[in-house]
Amino acid sequence: MIRICTICARAGSKGVKNKNVRNLQGKPLIAHTVEQAKRSQLFDCIAVSSDSQQILDIAQACGVDFLVNRPAELATDTAAKLPAIRHCVSEAERKSGFQFDVVVDLDATSPLRLPEDIQEAVSLLERQGIGNVITGTPSRRSPYFNLVELDENQVVRLSKPLRQGIVRRQDSPACFDMNASIYVWQRNVLFNCETVFNPDTQLFVMPAERSVDIDSNLDFEIVELLMEKRLDQ
Repeated sequence: MIRICTICARAGSKGVKNKNVRNLQGKPLIAHTVEQAKRSQLFDCIAVSSDSQQILDIAQACGVDFLVNRPAELATDTAAKLPAIRHCVSEAERKSGFQFDVVVDLDATSPLRLPEDIQEAVSLLERQGIGNVITGTPSRRSPYFNLVELDENQVVRLSKPLRQGIVRRQDSPACFDMNASIYVWQRNVLFNCETVFNPDTQLFVMPAERSVDIDSNLDFEIVELLMEKRLDQ
């Protein structure tokens, strides 16, 4: 198997300004993900895609194999991520001269994953011969029990009521939060899908303490605390 790791990091961020280059434990946020990819020892190459020269300079200093300038139309607030990943893979293939079998995208805003998580997610894909794997963590709220929404009359309703009601959350079907940490594809599936949900998509479950995705300053503070705790152990 020829494997590539892509890390796609835009310059803009609404929740946390310049979060991909913000200092975390003495290094830019994106550097943690590059290091995890390297330590997994899975990849024939690592490519970073960005519309930010600062991010690309950091990636180069971290020793990635390919720097990919992301087109402006793939770096807007409304742009989907899959086209950016496909563009990154295509550019890396053009520069390297060979085609990859497996594509692993790591989100720079999920720095608490371990190299072992990457290894196990990739192993799940290759062992099962499936099209793609996403990662998640057990949900703290259940649409069957304590996740609600408002109807057209602004009346509170359970999001996904069961025909026979339940009185304990433990009795509800298992639900998971996507943690935006690791996405694994067979290359042909990535280039022929428009969603991460496919007929044979499987879930690799990660613990909550490795599943914080930074979307706010509070998330960043939580990640800092969890990293400090990890270093103290």
